[in-house]
Amino acid sequence: MKKTINVGMIGYRFMGKAHSNAYSKVGMFFDPPLLPVKKVICGRTESQLKEAARLFGWEEYETEWEKVVRRKDIELVDITTPNSTHKPIAIEAAKEGKHILCEKPLSMNLKEAKEMLEAVKKAGIVHMVCFNYRRVPALCLAKKLIEEGKIGKIYHFRAQYLQDWIVDPEFPLVWRLRKEVAGSGVHGDLNSHLIDLARWLVGEFEEVVGLRETFIKKRPLPVEEKKLLTGLKARGEREMGEVTVDDSTLFLARFKNGALGSFEATRFALGRKNGQRIEINGSKGSLLFELENLNSLWFYSLEDSPELQGFRKIQVTGEVFPYARNWWPPGHNIGYEHTFVHIVADLLEGIEKGESPSPNFEDGVKCQEVLEAVERSIEKKKWVKIEEVK
Repeated sequence: MKKTINVGMIGYRFMGKAHSNAYSKVGMFFDPPLLPVKKVICGRTESQLKEAARLFGWEEYETEWEKVVRRKDIELVDITTPNSTHKPIAIEAAKEGKHILCEKPLSMNLKEAKEMLEAVKKAGIVHMVCFNYRRVPALCLAKKLIEEGKIGKIYHFRAQYLQDWIVDPEFPLVWRLRKEVAGSGVHGDLNSHLIDLARWLVGEFEEVVGLRETFIKKRPLPVEEKKLLTGLKARGEREMGEVTVDDSTLFLARFKNGALGSFEATRFALGRKNGQRIEINGSKGSLLFELENLNSLWFYSLEDSPELQGFRKIQVTGEVFPYARNWWPPGHNIGYEHTFVHIVADLLEGIEKGESPSPNFEDGVKCQEVLEAVERSIEKKKWVKIEEVK
């Protein structure tokens, strides 16, 4: 009989649902050395938590995270809570010798991220950050093509992450719009994904310069929904509160290998629901990926004969592609939720081997360095080198 690992998950809304689904599916489609047991789910509002435990298939629920991380039967702690709680939960879990999966961004700021990394290193536990887009099969193919030299020397990394869910000025002041809970707005939420993908695909950052804007300064204070389990919906009442994070942050970057980067994140792009788009231009070719069409990768090769040159669409499904091969035959698409299954599959392998799969807390710190350098550049209105914030 295969070994099991007991999971305690802190948080139960949008990401809690995605992670719960991953634990349910991983043993069906992959062959991990450990099978996760959804032991206990934790949250603050008992009525909603109880319903989430039932819907998501958790054996128990608990309203105090401290009790979860200190339980002797819990071996893996999964953190899907708002950003302000990542550090205390992770550090306590590390002290208790629990392996950790933490949602992105790793922390509120670089100082916290470094403290979290130090804690997991000292504890000697396996740790991972849920930058799930590294597990999109099409992006895995992009990385393979880059490493094989198919696009040559990289000149440009061009990235956008566009959403529109807070364009309405009547949308309430949810936690993602409050600096004391989120740390930042789209910068930490969306740019962190782009930064992680850029580091993974292109290399380390050298320097950055940015700008940001908060378009709507005040919003109605939120009213808790009784059955809110997604985290991207809410109602507002008429009492107003101040928005203390960025609605949009853009920045330019220079990579250590000489490539140039442009990054744009906003929640004010009407018509864009989850519009992540990445284009990489090199000396021999280009790659293009769009998250809303995540089973496809576009590839242009200068080495094609002149009459055949043009972007070709590669359908990244079926048995020839990592992760995709675990699901369906060619042409049968997978979706957003599958990337979390891939993360969990690699995490379970890492726990069995005693190794922290990338992206781990070290990657989380590296990402936070870039995020912080951009913020400092905005404050100083000048280019800032990554080395200056370390």
